[in-house]
Amino acid sequence: MEKFSSFRVISSTPFLVPVPPQERDLFITILIPIRAVVAVTRIAVIVVLISIHFVLVHVIGFICRPIPPLQDVISWLGTVMLARLALYVIGFWSMPTELIARKRGKILDNKWNPRAGDLIVSNWSSWIEVLWLAYQYNPLFVLPVANTPTASSARDASSISYTPGRKTGTGSAAISSFDRVSLLEIISSTGNTPSAPSSVPSRSLDDIRHSARSPVVVFPECTTSNGRGLLRFADVFNGASVPTKGYSLFLMCVRCYINPLRHLFQICTSLSPQSISIRQLPLSESPSSQLFMVNEVVPEPRSDVLAEVCAVLIARMGKIKRVGFGWEDKYAFLEFYRGRRR
Repeated sequence: MEKFSSFRVISSTPFLVPVPPQERDLFITILIPIRAVVAVTRIAVIVVLISIHFVLVHVIGFICRPIPPLQDVISWLGTVMLARLALYVIGFWSMPTELIARKRGKILDNKWNPRAGDLIVSNWSSWIEVLWLAYQYNPLFVLPVANTPTASSARDASSISYTPGRKTGTGSAAISSFDRVSLLEIISSTGNTPSAPSSVPSRSLDDIRHSARSPVVVFPECTTSNGRGLLRFADVFNGASVPTKGYSLFLMCVRCYINPLRHLFQICTSLSPQSISIRQLPLSESPSSQLFMVNEVVPEPRSDVLAEVCAVLIARMGKIKRVGFGWEDKYAFLEFYRGRRR
């Protein structure tokens, strides 16, 4: 892995998937046939759940478009059923959440209750938190649209390690708009970088939020990491004021080391329960609180103040190291990796 060492950050490898230690125990070897049968059974159940979800949300839901309340109920039923049962099948039987206060000793009594048009902002490490968000809040997911970074510097891996995110020829301002996506679309997009503009018109985040009939989930990293570091947040809020006005903003942090969707079979072979860490910030301490003070969190804010504030608070909640890499660097890393494999 020496050829990828220039993409590593000190004590953090945000793009490379953590490799578990090899198990050579005799008992583990004996259980391989049983684990294979369990995995095939679980995947078959998940395929059935996806089929039911598709019929309910994309077929029956489309037919019910003239009646928006009925469409919302059918969409909620299909989404919650797929998300919760899928998590249960692959081993996430219990997924407790923890409310984290910015100041020690503060009594927390306000629970999360995001409404239509509110924003849920989180780091993005896997498709597991996508399923969790789906069954908890049935939100609207969005994916950023950006111009493709220039590939000329992607070949120069050594230079990227010194100036992360700047050698690609783009900055966080490259995020021009967003696409509304379904649950299945955002799950299949896990691990990818933002798509390039297409003929289908995209919309600004504010426009999507105003027309949404449910909370809107935003991943400012714009791509997934392996959970060991928080990627640089892109300027996705277009200079929104802090505190925010007209909507509430909910912050959460997820620690989960399951990233690419192709690892589904490996997860399904596990005979022990899976775990995930979900931490949430009380609404009274979020950037939407009118008592929120920016200078207490970010002494020297950059162009997108809200994005910087969210990054600092999420890193503190999850005790995650912030790294200099951004989605542009992951694009360069993937180009470099694919080029070496050709």
